[in-house]
Amino acid sequence: MFRRIVQTKWWKVGQSGTIGWNGGEWPVFMGEYHHSVDEKGRMIIPAKFRDALGSRFVMTRGLDHCLFIYPMDEWAVMEQKLKSLPLMKSEARAFTRFFLSGATECELDKQGRVNIPPNLREYAKLDSNAVVIGVSSRLEVWSKEMWETYTQNSAESFNEIAEKLDDFHFDL
Repeated sequence: MFRRIVQTKWWKVGQSGTIGWNGGEWPVFMGEYHHSVDEKGRMIIPAKFRDALGSRFVMTRGLDHCLFIYPMDEWAVMEQKLKSLPLMKSEARAFTRFFLSGATECELDKQGRVNIPPNLREYAKLDSNAVVIGVSSRLEVWSKEMWETYTQNSAESFNEIAEKLDDFHFDL
C-alpha cells in the first residue's frame, strides 16, 4: 500500500510496473498485461502491481466500460473527492451513485487472483480474456476486444488529443 505525501517535491519512477511505497518513492502503476478470466470470474493481478496495490483494494465501474481498481489509500482520496461534489447537482448525484454502487472491496487469493463480481464482469463485457493496465494511481481492467478497439481509435486521434492537453499546460 502507499501513502500520499503532499509536501513531496520530487517523485522517482524506477522499474517498469510500480514503485512500492518505500524510501519515499512515489508509486506509479504503468504497463499493459494480458490475463485470462476463469469460469469463476477470477483473474490474476500482475505481480508487478501487487505490492503497491496491497492485499485489500476497491474495484468499481470505470469510464469507457472498463473497471477501476484502487489501493485502499487511493480509494480514501477518491471517496473524499466524491463527498465534495455538490449534492444539489443531479449530475454529481448520478456520477456518485454510478461509481459507488458498483464498488466492492476485494482481496487477492494465495495465487494473486481477484474474484471479479458478476455485475462488474457484465459491465466491462469481460469474458475469458482481459487486459490490465496501470494508469498512474489506479489499475484498469478491460475486455481484450474493447481494449483493442479503444487503443485503435485513440491511436488515430493521439496527436489531436495531445494538442488539446496544451490547454492544461501539459507538455510531453
